[in-house]
Amino acid sequence: MLSAFLSAFRTPDLRKKLLFTVGIIAVYRLGATLPSPGVSYGNVQKCLDAIQGGGTGVLNLLDLFSGGALLQLSVFALGIMPYITASIILQLLTVVIPRLEQLRKEGQAGQAKITQYTRYLTLGLGILQSSAFVALARSGQLFQNRCDQWPIVPRDTGIPDWLTLGILVMTMTAGTGVVMWLGELITDRGVGNGMSVLIFTSIAARLPSEGWKIKTTKGWGMFLLVIALVLLVITAVTFIEQAQRRIPVQYAKRMIGRRMYGGTSTYIPLKVNQAGVIPVIFASSLLYLPQLALQFFDQNNPGKTQAWIQNHIVKASAPEHIAIYFLLIIFFTYFYVSITFNPTEVADNMKKYGGFVPGIRPGKPTAEYLDFILSRITLPGALYLGIIAILPNFFFIWLDNQQFQNFPFGGTAVLIMVGVGLETVKQIESQLMQRNYEGFLR
Repeated sequence: MLSAFLSAFRTPDLRKKLLFTVGIIAVYRLGATLPSPGVSYGNVQKCLDAIQGGGTGVLNLLDLFSGGALLQLSVFALGIMPYITASIILQLLTVVIPRLEQLRKEGQAGQAKITQYTRYLTLGLGILQSSAFVALARSGQLFQNRCDQWPIVPRDTGIPDWLTLGILVMTMTAGTGVVMWLGELITDRGVGNGMSVLIFTSIAARLPSEGWKIKTTKGWGMFLLVIALVLLVITAVTFIEQAQRRIPVQYAKRMIGRRMYGGTSTYIPLKVNQAGVIPVIFASSLLYLPQLALQFFDQNNPGKTQAWIQNHIVKASAPEHIAIYFLLIIFFTYFYVSITFNPTEVADNMKKYGGFVPGIRPGKPTAEYLDFILSRITLPGALYLGIIAILPNFFFIWLDNQQFQNFPFGGTAVLIMVGVGLETVKQIESQLMQRNYEGFLR
């Protein structure tokens, strides 16, 4: 990995791409620490100290993805999550809406149209999410109702409340648009997928502070033990992310004009983790609904049902919460794989170009064979996702649930960081191979 980066810096055009990517990352981190207009930055820091720097439920995950910008209500508070949500929604709607399915099959022109729809939906979701977070911050629920004495948005400024809140929503929504633009700049002119690189940056920005918090509260022994476990988890995640089942495909020879085509052998790579990190995000969002429903009840006098949901469903260290989270991840893994990989479509495309799996007849038998292989390989992938995702819940129990709400050394954070790191290195190596290709001809 380090050799690939060193070789890239020796290549002038790749060096420019890497430096451009680093510059965009610096701009992104600057916006993540820049307070939005109307927000009392001093009061925000007092509130974060009062809640030990962490949110609750899905706010913990969103704050991690934003690099700590969400709970500070900075300009880039929403981060890249509205764009990710919009992309997932468009991907799901492609299966339901024939027009989107047709656009997806039109190639580059259709993909450009879908990208445009994704941008519009991102801004719409940015308005909704920024309004929700500003309302939560104003009511105190964003900081667990512990910051009544430190108002995040002061009321005695002489400016009408509606104007202050409107400017806040507009600023955070505009920040979402800028983050989306920065990500596309990295994709076009930098190295790696821009959106993934920005998420990687946000998560990595939390590692030093959270690691140092473990050292100061638990000592060097616990800190070194956690680091050893983290390295073990990263090794396991890297191994599984690289694992794939290769289905051999043979293409028959065809005569087109006076030239002979085909006769080659290739394979279909089916990854063990075919769904990526999407099932974890879906399960986290669904588990947030009970917590959201509790906000509509009296927080000072909770009933028996409300208290049970709070202690057994919402609480991250509760066995019921961990079990439900694990089962939801398995369900969404099968669901997402079923809508993103269509064995019938793959079999039809193979048949169209004269391809076949050795020993399997083209057409429907090939589709059934691919579906059988996919269903078997999805189970270990789903179990792997579920185990990795619930690791932070056990860390909450082991370390301290109140002090390490934003623990970034396991689960979704490791999945994203390892996946993005591997894909970025692969892209750098492929570009290096293109530039050194003439060496194979000598």
